[in-house]
Amino acid sequence: MADSTLVTLMPTTFRADLEVLVSRWTGQPPPPQLRPVYVELTNVALHYGARYWLQDIRHRAFNDPETTSWLLSTYFLDMARQLGGRLHVAYLANPTLLDAIINTSDFVPADAYHGSPFTIAFFNSEGAAYEWLAQERRQDQTRQVSRDGAA
Repeated sequence: MADSTLVTLMPTTFRADLEVLVSRWTGQPPPPQLRPVYVELTNVALHYGARYWLQDIRHRAFNDPETTSWLLSTYFLDMARQLGGRLHVAYLANPTLLDAIINTSDFVPADAYHGSPFTIAFFNSEGAAYEWLAQERRQDQTRQVSRDGAA
């Protein structure tokens, strides 16, 4: 994987201690390079069974609207299906990008994803992003125990 787009544009590691797949964008790739990176990310996520992701986008300047639409309408739904459970994505953004994202007319806050196969939240603090992912994992475990007990 040394020559992979994923290694170059978005180095990714799995934090087994936190059950979090951590990806850090190294810059702002042109939109045509975005989807191939996500194809590689799919393989890594499936390898680890990772449903909790931290996407560090602090080195990005903007979100490509077409890619964002594809992520929300297709990719995250497909990932949740392939992983066999709800996908949780915490985005860590720089203040300028975070402001631009949350002030768009189509921004959806994390609590609006209730009942969706995936949930997304945006943060400007890595600690807050990890805490949100840990909270989501605890809630998933509680729901699983409730389902198992009711069966």
